Amino acid sequence: MAAPATVAATQASLYVGDLHPDVTDTQLFLAFREFESLSSVRVCRDSMTKTSLRYGYVNFMSQQDAIRAIKVKNNSYLFGKVMRVMWSHRDPNARKSGRGNVFVKNLAESIDNAVLHDLFQKYGNVLSSKVVVYDDGKSKGYGFVQFESEESANSAIENLNGSTVRDKQIYVGKFVRKGDRIVPGNDSKYTNLYIKNLDSDITEALLQEKFSPFGKIISLAIAKDDNGLSKGFAFVNYDRPDDARKAMEAMNGSQFGSKNLYVARAQKKAEREQILHNQFEEKRKEQILKSKASNLYVKNIDDAVSEKELRVLFSSCGRITSVKVMRNEKGISKGFGFVCFSNPEEANKAVSTFYGCMFHGKPLYIAFAQRKEDRKTQLKLHYAPQQARLNGSSAAVIPGGFSSFFYPNVTSHMLQSGLLYQPLGLGPGWRANDFTLPTRSFQQSQVPIGKDEWAYEFSGKSSLWCIYPATATLLSAAGLKRVPDSLAAKTPGMLMERQFLRK
Repeated sequence: MAAPATVAATQASLYVGDLHPDVTDTQLFLAFREFESLSSVRVCRDSMTKTSLRYGYVNFMSQQDAIRAIKVKNNSYLFGKVMRVMWSHRDPNARKSGRGNVFVKNLAESIDNAVLHDLFQKYGNVLSSKVVVYDDGKSKGYGFVQFESEESANSAIENLNGSTVRDKQIYVGKFVRKGDRIVPGNDSKYTNLYIKNLDSDITEALLQEKFSPFGKIISLAIAKDDNGLSKGFAFVNYDRPDDARKAMEAMNGSQFGSKNLYVARAQKKAEREQILHNQFEEKRKEQILKSKASNLYVKNIDDAVSEKELRVLFSSCGRITSVKVMRNEKGISKGFGFVCFSNPEEANKAVSTFYGCMFHGKPLYIAFAQRKEDRKTQLKLHYAPQQARLNGSSAAVIPGGFSSFFYPNVTSHMLQSGLLYQPLGLGPGWRANDFTLPTRSFQQSQVPIGKDEWAYEFSGKSSLWCIYPATATLLSAAGLKRVPDSLAAKTPGMLMERQFLRK
């Protein structure tokens, strides 16, 4: 085998794919050590988990040894798995272009990588061949063949597409990447039909006889389970789209055996998922619009309340279409639920009737249900002005003549003096702004203070400090007898009405 033109003359690097996950660098080296010019090997691994990516590279000093390694080791076994050995292509564009790549389907179960390689090699230099298999090694019935040139791939498609290999008609076509595949519309041309509601005793010969009058059939297959029994559906692929359309129109709903057949255009998995997703979204939007002003959100529900009890409570306001109490994975109530009425008038009546009423010892909160996205937008708009004020400069609200000690910027002077206020919500042992709370003792002052004021006298010092939790502002009270009410009123965020300070 000659090295492909895309590989430089000095290149002697091989790609080894489909490796067993337990294969290590050492084991890969031992598998290729019979070649004297072997220089290095590497099994590629995930950078985070270090698990094998199931492929690697083998490097040679000699080009001839690399060619011989492909002949000897390609499709050979290592740890019970067949290895694919081919020339390494460092250029990602060459790998991803799909140039010379052929897709083959409807393969017999007995066809493996080696047989697929032998089948296609007469049409050109085959760089790689792969039959896709399940975890147990059983063929999925399709595979890929990579040619060196686009001309060889076209020749293989022209000669092998529709041919019979081991009693099965195979399909051979150009490989198309998943992202480039176009989902066909209702008016698109198609040749492949999906047929279901087949009796278990229907054979492929009977199906061929039933559908052949409509045109030339390229391939036909009945899906079977592991025991070889029919799954009740099949695929029939015609040569011409018009023949497939005629067969579908004539056979859909007709009786075959003891059942009526369902015949429709065969859809790929991606197309079916997209159609089902669109149907679900349309139904969901329709349901949202229908119950937009009729669906109520009920909060503060007691854990013991069931959906039946909730339905009985609200049924006096009108006809209820659905009731749901939200629960966690253990079946325990989350304390809220939804009640949907048949019309908005009944929902409004329920809100006015039961809002705040006691139910199982707890007052109910009732509001019209909102979508999660709408609720987020509403909350964002509601809290935007407050957030803007919080993001502003704190220095602007500190009155003149006082030290600018305020949370969160704790200054070094506070640390040197041994003073640090305790922010609201932080208990002993917590950390605030990367500074450990002081361990030196504070003793409470005997000065009478307001409801939300704290006054502490630091031991060993003569000055008294007042801490305002609402604004987190620390002021020295030395020499002051009282902070005027007017000053407190002008300082935003203060919760106190009176501040008692003494020297």
